[in-house]
Amino acid sequence: MSGGFRSRSKSGDPADRGQKNHDKKGHVGSQKRASARHNNRGTAGRRNDRVRPTDSLIQAARRSGVDVPRAVAFDVLRRVDADDAFANLTLPKALSANKLTGRDAAFATELTYGALRTEGVVDAVIATCASRGLDAMAPEVLTALRLGTYQVLYTRVEAHAAVDTTVRLVEAAGHEKAKGFANGIMRTVTRTPAEEWLEQLTPSGEIAALAFRHAHPEWIARSFARALGDADELEQALEADSQRPIVHLVARPGEITAEELALMTGCEEGKYSPYAVYLEHGDPGSLEPVRQGMAAVQDEGSQLIARAVTEAPLIGDDTGRWLDLCAGPGGKAALMGAIARIDSATVDAIEVSPHRAKLVEKTARDLPVRVHTADGRAPGLEPGFDRILVDAPCSGLGALRRRPEARRRKSESDIKDLTSLQAELLESALNLVRPGGVVVYSTCSPDLRETREIVDAFVAQHSEGADVRIEELDARQLLPDMGNVGSELSAQLWPHRHGTDAMFFAVLRRLADQRGRRD
Repeated sequence: MSGGFRSRSKSGDPADRGQKNHDKKGHVGSQKRASARHNNRGTAGRRNDRVRPTDSLIQAARRSGVDVPRAVAFDVLRRVDADDAFANLTLPKALSANKLTGRDAAFATELTYGALRTEGVVDAVIATCASRGLDAMAPEVLTALRLGTYQVLYTRVEAHAAVDTTVRLVEAAGHEKAKGFANGIMRTVTRTPAEEWLEQLTPSGEIAALAFRHAHPEWIARSFARALGDADELEQALEADSQRPIVHLVARPGEITAEELALMTGCEEGKYSPYAVYLEHGDPGSLEPVRQGMAAVQDEGSQLIARAVTEAPLIGDDTGRWLDLCAGPGGKAALMGAIARIDSATVDAIEVSPHRAKLVEKTARDLPVRVHTADGRAPGLEPGFDRILVDAPCSGLGALRRRPEARRRKSESDIKDLTSLQAELLESALNLVRPGGVVVYSTCSPDLRETREIVDAFVAQHSEGADVRIEELDARQLLPDMGNVGSELSAQLWPHRHGTDAMFFAVLRRLADQRGRRD
């Protein structure tokens, strides 16, 4: 449970030293749960005026003697907790605003993502040491304790540094009276070695134990186990979820090749997508090809799905009418648009959220992509599309590496609402695609309820005898040799197998209509 970072306390590394010289879909009910979470934490020690404006929190932490990397991590964690912010969007801005680079940026990143990933384990340890429940703690105090406890359990930061800076963060957040409380908890945490904490708190049952030790809610571990069909592989999948992924770049077809992008950036070409390049370190936004719009950040699995939409076999000619039914934030729409430009096709992109629709416009600028702000279930477009992508809103369980906070925000109860939406979007796509055209259904989730069960039910509904019939094509034929992508006609990617997000896709082709025919 050790990391690579050592003490950065006030005594060992003054705050000023930190100024020396990285780092979607729709989720039903997150706002509702966040509101309930904060409203139910009790009132002890809680006054809104104690929580300083975010722009002064880092300054307050530094005045209290906290180094800048820890102050930044604390600030980001508070934003994630209080505002439902995404860490992967908030942290890079905070690093830039505070001019953190090199080891300082790496330290802040490790603390932020690590504390979010391991929150389940960390909370269990804090709860064991505390004289009151977590719900009765002021949120700023709890965040400081999580940050400090993570350092004790998972890094090589010296115990006294973790204790000292935790107390100083509590003070900086305006909770002077809670300093003794925080100090007592942290000292109790440090008295027991990390492995003993895990041994003491790990629940019984194989899946429950694996879930806890790898800091996943048990329901997510069970979801993975069902999708994998192999209990022996579950630990690998859970462990991979806690590894920081490398950045995948996409070379925009018609602008630059993956080989050229790799040479320009000094990076390695991807294993599977012909457009992929792997960026091991550094800020992708600083790369010249990215700044010029010739390349972008996109998971290799997402690239493969967008490519599959453009290559799936049709019945009849391709008239060049393509559609992305759930386009935000626009990565797949842009890649489809780049290929469409080469093939003299046009992509219509639908996004229900005006904000995300603007992101699609920005991402796909200068490409043959028309963006429509509309509900994909009733977009108001003329039917007759050759190719349609339904990258449906989903639980996002396949991207937990990139969204470390998501494993605690999500609830199994969300799945039911999501699957209803996914089925409705598929039905809309079927009404919009022409006979002989294809619909590619994808999710960033391996949960069977969002993948095979949706597809199986849809295929059964539109089988022999239905007015509108479909057939499922072999999605695996649209992929390079990637090893095990599942035993079904669909493809399921995994971080531990392929190094991609856990993306799923199936390819459905509409057959000639049966309306008006009699047996």
